[in-house]
Amino acid sequence: MSAPFSPPPRVGIVAIGRNEGERLVRCLRSLAGSGAAAVVYVDSASTDGSPARARELGAQVVDLDMALPFTAARARNAGFAALPADCELVQFIDGDCELTPDWLAVATRFLAAHPDVAVVCGRRRERHPEASVYNRLCDLEWDTPIGEAGACGGDSLMRAEVVRAAGGFRDDLTAGEEPELCARLRAAGWRVWRIDAAMTLHDAAMLRFGQWWWRAVRGGFGYAQAGEATRALPHPLYRAERRRALLWAGALPLAGTVLALLVHPALLLLPVLLLALQVARVARRDHHGAMAWPNAFYTMLAKFPELQGMLRYARRRRAAGSAITYK
Repeated sequence: MSAPFSPPPRVGIVAIGRNEGERLVRCLRSLAGSGAAAVVYVDSASTDGSPARARELGAQVVDLDMALPFTAARARNAGFAALPADCELVQFIDGDCELTPDWLAVATRFLAAHPDVAVVCGRRRERHPEASVYNRLCDLEWDTPIGEAGACGGDSLMRAEVVRAAGGFRDDLTAGEEPELCARLRAAGWRVWRIDAAMTLHDAAMLRFGQWWWRAVRGGFGYAQAGEATRALPHPLYRAERRRALLWAGALPLAGTVLALLVHPALLLLPVLLLALQVARVARRDHHGAMAWPNAFYTMLAKFPELQGMLRYARRRRAAGSAITYK
């Protein structure tokens, strides 16, 4: 006797963005043939006509309240709330990404076969890795290990009922909102999984050093904020990342300066030498061929903007100042 037919789960898609231009058009066109039950685009005060373009392409548009600070977490929650109640799964995607044609089919099958997995993600690739070293670094960053994971990024497929039961993303987080949600889900007994499948194509358009630096500042801000938000959970976030930034960009340069003042000016070069040795150490362990040395160099250089972001968060907490927005 054949097994009873089980219809595929209804999938809702939430895309978020701000002034994405043609990247948003490519994103929404990639969603058109996905078979999703609903596509919601959440706009954060774009000035480039993004909401109108999204409506033309058939998406339901949600405009965030401009009176409140913009965060990706707020946008994702608003989009999730606008999905039909009978959507069983929700695909989150950033407006500068395109969904690969087979992703939803592969990911939904995986979740059906693994009822203890709440979140599944795949491989995000850069659209133009050849455009700059910063785009190539992004492409390497997305290449995380296959298997059970601690967290997902901005693109992932989640069980809607699990997200709803967890209360969604934390609106007050300006960075690190996906890892923070994953940390809560893991604490509740759910699992997060990265599968070996193409998921999205990302267009970082990161061509200048200043863009790379600001992205790393935001990363450090997220380390501090999400780390504090999860400090009471079984798997608190970003402890190692914060320690490394404090060591390499904070304690080591400070020690070198003190030694130079007290002993000999030449000792001011000691932190530079130790950083160079660490770059070489990281490069030797890197498996990315020609990108091993650039990746190692920027990995260590990033400790400085990361520490800057951590300090910005500390100052914001003390002064209740403005947050770093996600765009």
